[in-house]
Amino acid sequence: MPHTIQRREFLQAGAAITACGILPTAVRGAWANEKLRTAHVGVGGMGAGDLRSVSSHQQVEVAALCDVDADRLNQAHAKHKGAKTFRDFRELFAEMGDKIDAVVVSTPDHTHAPAAMSALNLGKPVYCQKPLTHEVFEARQLRLVAEKKKLPTQMGIQVHSSGPYLRAVAMIQSGVIGKVSRVYAWSFKNWGYDGGPFPRTQSPPANLAWNLWLGTASERPFTPGVYHPGNWRKLIDFGTGTLGDMGVHIFDSPYAALQLTAPKTAKTTCRKPTGVGHPEKNIVEYEFPGTKYTTETLIWKWYDGRFAPPKPKDLNLPSEIKLPSQGSLFVGEGGTMLLPHVSEARLFPREKFRDYKPPSVKSENHYHQWVNACLGKGKTSAPFSYAGPLTEALLLGVVANRFPGKTLTWDAEKLQVTNEPAANKLLKRAYRKGFEVKGL
Repeated sequence: MPHTIQRREFLQAGAAITACGILPTAVRGAWANEKLRTAHVGVGGMGAGDLRSVSSHQQVEVAALCDVDADRLNQAHAKHKGAKTFRDFRELFAEMGDKIDAVVVSTPDHTHAPAAMSALNLGKPVYCQKPLTHEVFEARQLRLVAEKKKLPTQMGIQVHSSGPYLRAVAMIQSGVIGKVSRVYAWSFKNWGYDGGPFPRTQSPPANLAWNLWLGTASERPFTPGVYHPGNWRKLIDFGTGTLGDMGVHIFDSPYAALQLTAPKTAKTTCRKPTGVGHPEKNIVEYEFPGTKYTTETLIWKWYDGRFAPPKPKDLNLPSEIKLPSQGSLFVGEGGTMLLPHVSEARLFPREKFRDYKPPSVKSENHYHQWVNACLGKGKTSAPFSYAGPLTEALLLGVVANRFPGKTLTWDAEKLQVTNEPAANKLLKRAYRKGFEVKGL
Protein backbone atom coordinates (compact mmCIF):
# COMPACT_ATOMS: atom_id res chain seq x y z
CA MET A 1 0.00 0.00 0.00
CA PRO A 2 1.18 3.57 -0.65
CA HIS A 3 2.90 5.00 2.38
CA THR A 4 1.86 8.55 3.26
CA ILE A 5 4.36 10.34 5.47
CA GLN A 6 2.85 11.26 8.84
CA ARG A 7 3.38 14.60 10.58
CA ARG A 8 5.91 13.17 13.09
CA GLU A 9 7.86 11.53 10.27
CA PHE A 10 7.68 14.75 8.24
CA LEU A 11 9.17 16.76 11.10
CA GLN A 12 11.94 14.19 11.43
CA ALA A 13 12.52 14.42 7.69
CA GLY A 14 12.70 18.20 7.93
CA ALA A 15 15.29 17.92 10.68
CA ALA A 16 17.35 15.60 8.52
CA ILE A 17 17.12 18.00 5.59
CA THR A 18 18.18 20.90 7.80
CA ALA A 19 21.11 18.87 9.09
CA CYS A 20 22.19 18.11 5.56
CA GLY A 21 21.78 21.75 4.65
CA ILE A 22 24.58 22.77 7.00
CA LEU A 23 27.12 20.67 5.12
CA PRO A 24 27.28 22.41 1.75
CA THR A 25 31.02 21.99 1.35
CA ALA A 26 30.87 18.22 1.81
CA VAL A 27 27.98 17.89 -0.60
CA ARG A 28 29.45 20.21 -3.22
CA GLY A 29 32.77 18.41 -3.11
CA ALA A 30 31.09 15.41 -4.70
CA TRP A 31 30.41 17.31 -7.93
CA ALA A 32 34.00 16.98 -9.05
CA ASN A 33 34.11 13.22 -8.35
CA GLU A 34 34.21 10.74 -11.20
CA LYS A 35 30.46 10.15 -10.88
CA LEU A 36 27.56 12.54 -10.41
CA ARG A 37 24.99 10.79 -8.23
CA THR A 38 21.55 11.85 -9.40
CA ALA A 39 18.08 11.62 -7.87
CA HIS A 40 15.06 11.66 -10.18
CA VAL A 41 11.69 12.92 -8.94
CA GLY A 42 9.10 11.76 -11.47
CA VAL A 43 10.18 8.91 -13.75
CA GLY A 44 7.14 8.32 -15.98
CA GLY A 45 6.18 10.10 -19.20
CA MET A 46 8.62 12.96 -19.75
CA GLY A 47 10.41 11.85 -16.59
CA ALA A 48 11.34 8.57 -18.26
CA GLY A 49 12.88 10.53 -21.13
CA ASP A 50 14.73 12.83 -18.75
CA LEU A 51 16.06 9.83 -16.82
CA ARG A 52 17.24 8.18 -20.02
CA SER A 53 18.92 11.34 -21.30
CA VAL A 54 20.65 12.33 -18.06
CA SER A 55 21.83 8.79 -17.32
CA SER A 56 23.30 8.50 -20.83
CA HIS A 57 26.15 10.72 -19.63
CA GLN A 58 29.05 8.42 -18.80
CA GLN A 59 29.76 10.19 -15.51
CA VAL A 60 26.21 9.87 -14.12
CA GLU A 61 25.26 7.30 -11.52
CA VAL A 62 21.52 7.11 -10.84
CA ALA A 63 21.30 6.89 -7.05
CA ALA A 64 17.59 7.45 -6.32
CA LEU A 65 14.25 7.21 -8.11
CA CYS A 66 10.95 8.66 -6.91
CA ASP A 67 7.43 8.45 -8.32
CA VAL A 68 3.93 8.39 -6.85
CA ASP A 69 3.01 5.73 -9.44
CA ALA A 70 4.42 2.36 -8.36
CA ASP A 71 4.17 0.91 -11.87
CA ARG A 72 6.26 3.69 -13.37
CA LEU A 73 8.70 3.50 -10.48
CA ASN A 74 9.17 -0.23 -10.99
CA GLN A 75 9.75 0.23 -14.73
CA ALA A 76 12.46 2.80 -14.06
CA HIS A 77 14.02 0.68 -11.33
CA ALA A 78 14.27 -2.29 -13.68
CA LYS A 79 16.72 -0.21 -15.74
CA HIS A 80 18.59 1.23 -12.75
CA LYS A 81 18.68 -1.59 -10.21
CA GLY A 82 21.31 0.10 -8.06
CA ALA A 83 19.06 3.08 -7.31
CA LYS A 84 17.00 3.33 -4.13
CA THR A 85 13.28 3.90 -4.71
CA PHE A 86 10.83 6.26 -3.01
CA ARG A 87 7.20 7.30 -3.44
CA ASP A 88 7.60 10.62 -1.55
CA PHE A 89 10.36 13.07 -2.53
CA ARG A 90 10.46 14.39 1.04
CA GLU A 91 11.53 10.95 2.25
CA LEU A 92 14.09 10.75 -0.54
CA PHE A 93 15.74 14.00 0.53
CA ALA A 94 15.58 13.13 4.23
CA GLU A 95 17.23 9.74 3.71
CA MET A 96 19.53 10.41 0.76
CA GLY A 97 20.53 14.04 1.29
CA ASP A 98 24.20 13.18 1.75
CA LYS A 99 24.19 10.41 -0.86
CA ILE A 100 23.09 12.40 -3.92
CA ASP A 101 24.78 15.23 -5.77
CA ALA A 102 22.08 16.59 -8.10
CA VAL A 103 18.32 16.33 -8.67
CA VAL A 104 16.11 16.04 -11.77
CA VAL A 105 12.46 17.13 -11.36
CA SER A 106 10.01 15.78 -13.96
CA THR A 107 6.64 15.87 -12.22
CA PRO A 108 3.34 17.57 -13.13
CA ASP A 109 3.69 21.38 -13.06
CA HIS A 110 2.23 21.92 -9.57
CA THR A 111 5.04 19.86 -7.98
CA HIS A 112 7.94 21.43 -9.89
CA ALA A 113 8.63 24.18 -7.36
CA PRO A 114 8.15 22.15 -4.14
CA ALA A 115 10.52 19.41 -5.32
CA ALA A 116 13.04 21.79 -6.91
CA MET A 117 13.14 24.14 -3.91
CA SER A 118 13.58 21.21 -1.53
CA ALA A 119 16.63 20.20 -3.55
CA LEU A 120 17.99 23.76 -3.68
CA ASN A 121 17.55 24.04 0.08
CA LEU A 122 19.87 21.05 0.37
CA GLY A 123 22.44 22.74 -1.85
CA LYS A 124 21.77 20.43 -4.81
CA PRO A 125 21.93 21.48 -8.47
CA VAL A 126 18.56 21.02 -10.20
CA TYR A 127 17.35 20.15 -13.69
CA CYS A 128 13.62 20.99 -13.72
CA GLN A 129 11.17 20.35 -16.52
CA LYS A 130 9.26 23.21 -18.13
CA PRO A 131 7.48 25.38 -17.27
CA LEU A 132 9.77 26.01 -14.34
CA THR A 133 6.84 26.50 -11.94
CA HIS A 134 3.06 26.59 -11.66
CA GLU A 135 2.91 30.01 -9.95
CA VAL A 136 4.65 33.33 -10.69
CA PHE A 137 5.91 33.66 -7.10
CA GLU A 138 7.52 30.21 -7.24
CA ALA A 139 9.51 31.16 -10.35
CA ARG A 140 10.87 34.25 -8.63
CA GLN A 141 11.85 32.32 -5.51
CA LEU A 142 13.59 29.47 -7.35
CA ARG A 143 15.66 31.98 -9.28
CA LEU A 144 16.67 33.93 -6.19
CA VAL A 145 17.66 30.87 -4.18
CA ALA A 146 19.56 29.26 -7.07
CA GLU A 147 21.46 32.50 -7.67
CA LYS A 148 22.21 32.99 -4.00
CA LYS A 149 23.59 29.47 -3.64
CA LYS A 150 25.36 29.65 -7.04
CA LEU A 151 24.05 26.23 -8.03
CA PRO A 152 24.10 24.84 -11.58
CA THR A 153 20.48 24.76 -12.76
CA GLN A 154 18.72 24.11 -16.05
CA MET A 155 15.09 24.23 -17.20
CA GLY A 156 13.98 21.38 -19.43
CA ILE A 157 13.51 23.29 -22.68
CA GLN A 158 15.63 20.89 -24.67
CA VAL A 159 15.09 22.67 -28.01
CA HIS A 160 16.85 25.70 -26.50
CA SER A 161 20.11 23.91 -27.35
CA SER A 162 19.07 22.68 -30.80
CA GLY A 163 20.75 23.89 -33.98
CA PRO A 164 17.67 25.51 -35.58
CA TYR A 165 16.88 27.54 -32.47
CA LEU A 166 20.47 28.54 -31.79
CA ARG A 167 20.78 29.59 -35.43
CA ALA A 168 17.56 31.63 -35.27
CA VAL A 169 18.84 33.50 -32.21
CA ALA A 170 22.12 34.26 -33.98
CA MET A 171 20.27 35.45 -37.09
CA ILE A 172 18.08 37.88 -35.15
CA GLN A 173 21.00 39.22 -33.13
CA SER A 174 23.02 39.72 -36.33
CA GLY A 175 20.36 42.20 -37.43
CA VAL A 176 19.33 40.31 -40.54
CA ILE A 177 15.74 41.65 -40.38
CA GLY A 178 16.54 44.81 -38.40
CA LYS A 179 14.93 45.81 -35.15
CA VAL A 180 11.88 43.69 -34.31
CA SER A 181 8.55 45.37 -33.57
CA ARG A 182 6.20 42.39 -33.26
CA VAL A 183 6.38 38.69 -32.47
CA TYR A 184 3.60 36.21 -33.19
CA ALA A 185 3.74 32.75 -31.64
CA TRP A 186 1.28 29.86 -31.68
CA SER A 187 0.50 26.21 -31.00
CA PHE A 188 -2.41 24.21 -32.33
CA LYS A 189 -2.45 21.99 -29.22
CA ASN A 190 -5.47 22.10 -26.94
CA TRP A 191 -4.42 21.66 -23.33
CA GLY A 192 -7.66 23.27 -22.20
CA TYR A 193 -10.99 22.20 -20.73
CA ASP A 194 -14.13 24.30 -21.05
CA GLY A 195 -16.40 21.94 -19.08
CA GLY A 196 -17.46 22.02 -15.44
CA PRO A 197 -16.55 19.99 -12.33
CA PHE A 198 -16.13 16.23 -12.57
CA PRO A 199 -19.07 14.35 -11.00
CA ARG A 200 -17.76 10.80 -11.50
CA THR A 201 -15.28 9.72 -8.87
CA GLN A 202 -13.81 6.43 -7.71
CA SER A 203 -11.06 5.08 -5.52
CA PRO A 204 -7.62 5.75 -6.99
CA PRO A 205 -5.84 2.73 -8.53
CA ALA A 206 -3.65 0.71 -6.21
CA ASN A 207 -0.46 1.77 -7.98
CA LEU A 208 -1.11 5.51 -7.39
CA ALA A 209 -0.36 7.31 -4.11
CA TRP A 210 -3.14 9.83 -4.70
CA ASN A 211 -2.44 12.02 -1.67
CA LEU A 212 1.18 12.39 -2.73
CA TRP A 213 0.17 13.11 -6.34
CA LEU A 214 -2.04 15.98 -5.09
CA GLY A 215 0.89 17.26 -3.05
CA THR A 216 0.55 20.98 -2.35
CA ALA A 217 -2.89 21.21 -4.02
CA SER A 218 -6.13 20.99 -2.08
CA GLU A 219 -7.68 17.57 -1.45
CA ARG A 220 -10.31 16.20 -3.82
CA PRO A 221 -11.57 12.76 -4.91
CA PHE A 222 -9.89 10.87 -7.73
CA THR A 223 -11.58 10.91 -11.14
CA PRO A 224 -10.41 8.37 -13.74
CA GLY A 225 -8.98 9.79 -16.96
CA VAL A 226 -8.80 13.33 -15.59
CA TYR A 227 -5.68 13.80 -13.46
CA HIS A 228 -3.19 10.96 -13.72
CA PRO A 229 -1.57 9.95 -15.99
CA GLY A 230 -2.23 12.57 -18.67
CA ASN A 231 -4.83 15.32 -18.55
CA TRP A 232 -3.64 17.39 -15.60
CA ARG A 233 -2.18 20.02 -17.98
CA LYS A 234 -5.74 21.16 -18.76
CA LEU A 235 -6.64 21.95 -15.14
CA ILE A 236 -5.81 25.23 -13.41
CA ASP A 237 -4.75 23.61 -10.13
CA PHE A 238 -2.16 21.34 -11.71
CA GLY A 239 -1.13 22.49 -15.19
CA THR A 240 -0.64 25.71 -17.10
CA GLY A 241 -2.58 24.94 -20.29
CA THR A 242 -1.18 25.11 -23.81
CA LEU A 243 0.53 28.40 -22.99
CA GLY A 244 2.57 26.74 -20.24
CA ASP A 245 3.14 23.48 -22.07
CA MET A 246 4.13 24.60 -25.57
CA GLY A 247 4.36 28.35 -25.07
CA VAL A 248 7.48 28.00 -22.98
CA HIS A 249 9.24 26.18 -25.88
CA ILE A 250 8.02 28.57 -28.56
CA PHE A 251 8.52 31.74 -26.46
CA ASP A 252 12.06 30.67 -25.68
CA SER A 253 13.86 31.60 -28.91
CA PRO A 254 12.25 35.05 -29.36
CA TYR A 255 12.71 35.77 -25.65
CA ALA A 256 16.40 34.83 -25.81
CA ALA A 257 17.09 36.40 -29.21
CA LEU A 258 15.56 39.76 -28.29
CA GLN A 259 16.94 39.69 -24.72
CA LEU A 260 13.53 40.53 -23.32
CA THR A 261 12.84 41.25 -19.68
CA ALA A 262 9.48 41.48 -17.90
CA PRO A 263 6.35 42.44 -19.85
CA LYS A 264 4.58 45.71 -19.09
CA THR A 265 1.08 44.39 -19.83
CA ALA A 266 -0.81 41.22 -20.70
CA LYS A 267 -4.32 40.87 -22.15
CA THR A 268 -6.22 37.74 -23.17
CA THR A 269 -9.05 36.85 -25.51
CA CYS A 270 -10.74 33.69 -24.27
CA ARG A 271 -13.94 32.45 -22.65
CA LYS A 272 -14.91 33.42 -19.10
CA PRO A 273 -13.11 31.53 -16.32
CA THR A 274 -14.76 28.36 -15.01
CA GLY A 275 -12.55 27.73 -12.00
CA VAL A 276 -11.75 24.26 -13.35
CA GLY A 277 -9.80 24.25 -16.62
CA HIS A 278 -7.73 26.48 -18.85
CA PRO A 279 -9.40 27.88 -22.00
CA GLU A 280 -9.56 25.57 -25.01
CA LYS A 281 -8.70 28.46 -27.33
CA ASN A 282 -6.76 31.46 -26.28
CA ILE A 283 -5.05 34.64 -27.53
CA VAL A 284 -2.64 36.51 -25.26
CA GLU A 285 -1.13 39.87 -26.17
CA TYR A 286 1.87 41.19 -24.26
CA GLU A 287 3.68 44.49 -24.45
CA PHE A 288 7.39 44.36 -23.59
CA PRO A 289 9.80 47.26 -23.08
CA GLY A 290 12.28 47.67 -25.90
CA THR A 291 15.79 46.23 -26.05
CA LYS A 292 18.71 46.82 -28.42
CA TYR A 293 17.18 44.23 -30.75
CA THR A 294 13.66 45.69 -30.82
CA THR A 295 11.82 48.89 -31.52
CA GLU A 296 10.91 51.16 -28.58
CA THR A 297 8.28 48.68 -27.48
CA LEU A 298 7.58 45.12 -28.60
CA ILE A 299 4.13 43.60 -29.09
CA TRP A 300 3.93 39.82 -28.64
CA LYS A 301 0.79 37.91 -29.62
CA TRP A 302 0.19 34.25 -28.73
CA TYR A 303 -2.49 31.97 -30.24
CA ASP A 304 -3.41 28.45 -29.13
CA GLY A 305 -6.05 25.80 -29.66
CA ARG A 306 -8.50 26.56 -32.46
CA PHE A 307 -7.11 30.11 -32.77
CA ALA A 308 -3.84 28.63 -34.05
CA PRO A 309 -2.18 29.03 -36.36
CA PRO A 310 -3.26 32.55 -37.33
CA LYS A 311 -4.03 33.35 -40.97
CA PRO A 312 -1.02 34.35 -43.11
CA LYS A 313 -2.79 37.54 -44.18
CA ASP A 314 -3.09 38.57 -40.50
CA LEU A 315 0.71 38.39 -40.31
CA ASN A 316 1.32 40.23 -43.59
CA LEU A 317 2.65 37.07 -45.21
CA PRO A 318 1.87 35.93 -48.76
CA SER A 319 -1.44 34.02 -48.77
CA GLU A 320 0.20 30.96 -50.34
CA ILE A 321 2.45 30.48 -47.30
CA LYS A 322 1.35 27.48 -45.24
CA LEU A 323 2.06 28.21 -41.60
CA PRO A 324 3.31 25.36 -39.40
CA SER A 325 1.00 24.11 -36.66
CA GLN A 326 3.47 25.47 -34.09
CA GLY A 327 5.98 28.26 -34.46
CA SER A 328 6.77 31.95 -34.23
CA LEU A 329 7.16 34.93 -36.54
CA PHE A 330 9.47 37.92 -36.03
CA VAL A 331 8.45 41.14 -37.77
CA GLY A 332 11.45 43.40 -38.28
CA GLU A 333 12.03 46.77 -39.87
CA GLY A 334 13.88 45.10 -42.73
CA GLY A 335 12.08 41.78 -43.15
CA THR A 336 10.29 38.90 -41.48
CA MET A 337 11.53 35.61 -40.04
CA LEU A 338 9.30 32.53 -39.72
CA LEU A 339 10.56 29.96 -37.19
CA PRO A 340 8.66 26.64 -37.23
CA HIS A 341 8.88 24.46 -34.11
CA VAL A 342 11.55 22.87 -34.34
CA SER A 343 12.86 23.57 -37.84
CA GLU A 344 15.00 25.99 -39.78
CA ALA A 345 14.02 29.65 -39.97
CA ARG A 346 12.76 31.16 -43.24
CA LEU A 347 13.22 34.81 -44.24
CA PHE A 348 10.79 37.03 -46.16
CA PRO A 349 10.57 38.60 -48.66
CA ARG A 350 12.26 35.71 -50.42
CA GLU A 351 13.83 37.86 -53.13
CA LYS A 352 15.66 40.04 -50.62
CA PHE A 353 17.20 37.10 -48.76
CA ARG A 354 17.73 34.74 -51.69
CA ASP A 355 21.51 34.74 -51.27
CA TYR A 356 21.58 34.95 -47.46
CA LYS A 357 23.70 32.33 -45.72
CA PRO A 358 22.71 31.68 -42.09
CA PRO A 359 25.44 31.48 -39.45
CA SER A 360 26.96 28.12 -38.58
CA VAL A 361 26.11 26.91 -35.08
CA LYS A 362 26.50 23.61 -33.28
CA SER A 363 23.71 21.81 -31.42
CA GLU A 364 24.39 20.84 -27.82
CA ASN A 365 23.04 18.13 -25.57
CA HIS A 366 20.88 20.13 -23.15
CA TYR A 367 21.00 17.40 -20.49
CA HIS A 368 24.72 16.76 -20.69
CA GLN A 369 25.35 20.49 -20.57
CA TRP A 370 23.76 20.50 -17.10
CA VAL A 371 25.64 17.37 -15.96
CA ASN A 372 28.92 18.91 -17.09
CA ALA A 373 28.12 22.14 -15.24
CA CYS A 374 27.48 20.11 -12.08
CA LEU A 375 30.89 18.53 -12.55
CA GLY A 376 32.48 21.97 -12.85
CA LYS A 377 32.88 21.89 -16.64
CA GLY A 378 31.13 24.80 -18.37
CA LYS A 379 27.79 26.49 -17.79
CA THR A 380 24.16 25.83 -18.59
CA SER A 381 22.30 27.85 -21.23
CA ALA A 382 18.87 27.87 -19.53
CA PRO A 383 19.69 28.37 -15.83
CA PHE A 384 17.01 29.56 -13.44
CA SER A 385 18.39 33.09 -13.84
CA TYR A 386 17.04 32.88 -17.41
CA ALA A 387 14.21 30.39 -16.94
CA GLY A 388 12.72 32.24 -13.96
CA PRO A 389 11.97 35.54 -15.76
CA LEU A 390 10.83 33.67 -18.89
CA THR A 391 8.41 31.62 -16.78
CA GLU A 392 7.15 34.70 -14.92
CA ALA A 393 6.28 36.37 -18.24
CA LEU A 394 4.59 33.25 -19.51
CA LEU A 395 2.56 32.70 -16.35
CA LEU A 396 1.36 36.30 -16.33
CA GLY A 397 -0.53 35.32 -19.48
CA VAL A 398 -1.98 32.30 -17.66
CA VAL A 399 -3.18 34.62 -14.89
CA ALA A 400 -4.65 37.00 -17.48
CA ASN A 401 -6.81 34.12 -18.74
CA ARG A 402 -8.94 34.63 -15.63
CA PHE A 403 -9.61 38.25 -16.60
CA PRO A 404 -10.44 38.04 -20.33
CA GLY A 405 -10.51 41.35 -22.16
CA LYS A 406 -8.76 43.25 -19.35
CA THR A 407 -5.25 44.62 -19.82
CA LEU A 408 -3.25 43.70 -16.72
CA THR A 409 -0.40 46.09 -15.93
CA TRP A 410 2.62 44.42 -14.39
CA ASP A 411 5.18 45.70 -11.89
CA ALA A 412 7.88 43.03 -12.01
CA GLU A 413 10.00 44.59 -9.28
CA LYS A 414 7.13 44.46 -6.80
CA LEU A 415 5.79 41.21 -8.30
CA GLN A 416 2.26 42.51 -8.58
CA VAL A 417 -0.50 43.46 -10.98
CA THR A 418 -1.14 47.15 -10.36
CA ASN A 419 -4.67 47.53 -11.71
CA GLU A 420 -6.46 44.31 -10.69
CA PRO A 421 -6.06 43.29 -7.01
CA ALA A 422 -7.83 39.97 -7.60
CA ALA A 423 -5.09 38.93 -10.02
CA ASN A 424 -2.46 39.17 -7.29
CA LYS A 425 -4.18 36.37 -5.39
CA LEU A 426 -3.32 34.08 -8.30
CA LEU A 427 0.43 34.74 -8.19
CA LYS A 428 0.99 32.51 -5.18
CA ARG A 429 -0.99 29.65 -3.71
CA ALA A 430 -1.19 28.44 -0.12
CA TYR A 431 0.36 24.99 0.10
CA ARG A 432 -1.61 22.22 1.77
CA LYS A 433 -0.66 21.51 5.38
CA GLY A 434 2.17 19.00 5.60
CA PHE A 435 3.51 19.91 2.14
CA GLU A 436 4.98 23.33 2.95
CA VAL A 437 8.52 24.05 1.70
CA LYS A 438 10.94 26.61 3.07
CA GLY A 439 11.26 29.55 0.68
CA LEU A 440 7.87 29.07 -1.04
